[in-house]
Amino acid sequence: MIASITGLVEEKLIDRIVVNTYGLGYEVFLTDMEIAKIETGKEQKLYIYEQLKEDVHDLYGFQSLIEKQLFEKLLSVKNVGPRVALAVLNIGSVDSVKQAIAGGDTKLLQTAKGVGRRAAEQIIVELRDKVGLMSSMTAEAIVNRSGDGDDDEAVQALVSLGYSIYDARTALSTIDQNLSLEQRITKALKERK
Repeated sequence: MIASITGLVEEKLIDRIVVNTYGLGYEVFLTDMEIAKIETGKEQKLYIYEQLKEDVHDLYGFQSLIEKQLFEKLLSVKNVGPRVALAVLNIGSVDSVKQAIAGGDTKLLQTAKGVGRRAAEQIIVELRDKVGLMSSMTAEAIVNRSGDGDDDEAVQALVSLGYSIYDARTALSTIDQNLSLEQRITKALKERK
């Protein structure tokens, strides 16, 4: 099994790069964020997840071991393959993905290509206790709750400003609900600084 590859980045394609190591070009799938960070013509080390099947031999690369470990946890979920796991990692940083899972943010997980409501719920139920973040709700309560906060205009406003749903809810959770919409948004933005 290949654990890591270090070599010269020869090409950047839409969803993968080609890394040349001692004359061999390895095609490695990455998240969009990681592809954006990598420069062609520079040496790069990647931690590798190798998928071997009778008709498939794909390599998935990660710049950090923590991201690779989260990818492997996602693969442990029923009906989540490497492409879907990579799509989940594409929704944000490792911490924001972990927060979405621990906080039961099905809406954010559903923004990943190929992830519907059922898959998002399955990811939450199976990984909530394994991502290393504390949550006061049980997995069943998270999945079965109504979309609390999703129709909140302040949450929607913060999301439109670049917050994840989880971060928007967290930012607004300590702010008095009786304040005007504008006051709640202003206070949430000030606390972020």
